[in-house]
Amino acid sequence: MDTRYKSHARRHARGVVRPATIAITAVVAVLAAASWFLIIKPHQDLVATDTGAHPSTPVTAGVQAPPPPVNVAAMSMNQLLAEARKAVNEQRLLAPAGNNAFEFYLKVLEKDPGNQVAADALRETFPVGASVAEQAINLRDFNEAQRQIDLLAKADPANYTLTILRSKLDAQRKLQDREQQLASDKEKQQQLAAQKAASDKVEADRLAAESQQKAQADQRAAQARAAQQQATEAARQQQAASSAANTGNAATASVGGTHGAVLLRNVPPRYPTTAVRANQEGWVEVTFTITPEGTVDDVKVVDAEPRHVFDRAATEAVSRWKFQPATQDGNPVASQDKRRIVFKLN
Repeated sequence: MDTRYKSHARRHARGVVRPATIAITAVVAVLAAASWFLIIKPHQDLVATDTGAHPSTPVTAGVQAPPPPVNVAAMSMNQLLAEARKAVNEQRLLAPAGNNAFEFYLKVLEKDPGNQVAADALRETFPVGASVAEQAINLRDFNEAQRQIDLLAKADPANYTLTILRSKLDAQRKLQDREQQLASDKEKQQQLAAQKAASDKVEADRLAAESQQKAQADQRAAQARAAQQQATEAARQQQAASSAANTGNAATASVGGTHGAVLLRNVPPRYPTTAVRANQEGWVEVTFTITPEGTVDDVKVVDAEPRHVFDRAATEAVSRWKFQPATQDGNPVASQDKRRIVFKLN
């Protein structure tokens, strides 16, 4: 009797526990669903918004799209709808070209313009597709954005969202053009600045070289003037000595003596300009004839160092010298002489 009672009690307890377990499981499921919609999903949308994405925008970056079906034009209505649903599940609403949900649904409407399934699907996914196109605009993938906008226009040509997307696409294109133009202008300005700096440097170097050349020319001219003054002074001293000697010689000549020619006027040579510029010095040895009248004739260069630099200046100077002619028994006679003309800058 006790055994039967215990068995009956156990069966009754199991019957009570089973409905309670089911109820608890249902409550947990409801709480999980509520947590998803009220906590997890809003949080995910917020994170997506913070990273620049659009809420509910499918993220396809880095996902390798499957190859498009072969011969789409020959596919049946059911095959096209199946491919469209597959593309929606894989978040291929507008891309890639030729293998996305919108193109499959539009192909269904081409075959069956009144197909409600395709029309409803395009209408329901249009906002998400617009978000995808907007993301392409933000990424400045303008060609892809234009393709997606054109695809959206085939689904709903009168939708005002298309106007907004086209305006934004146009604005972004103009902004990019302005940025490129500014970058190009900046590059040109940098090139012009570099060219001007190079030109200024060349001009500065030229002016510095001209200034240095002028200073060197002035220095050589000053040395030439000093050499000319020294030569003039030496000639003056030599002329004075000759005058003194002439006095004695004249006295001797007055009594019928014999003596050599005496220099009365020494004309200093002109220092050649080319030699001054080249900072050259040297000497010239000449022979010449002193006429009975005391003039110089037949001047010849017998040696020079360096050759052909000071020859002309030496011969021209000696040709202008004046002598008291040599005498023999009191009578003026022609005589020969040889002199070394020295050219020195200082």
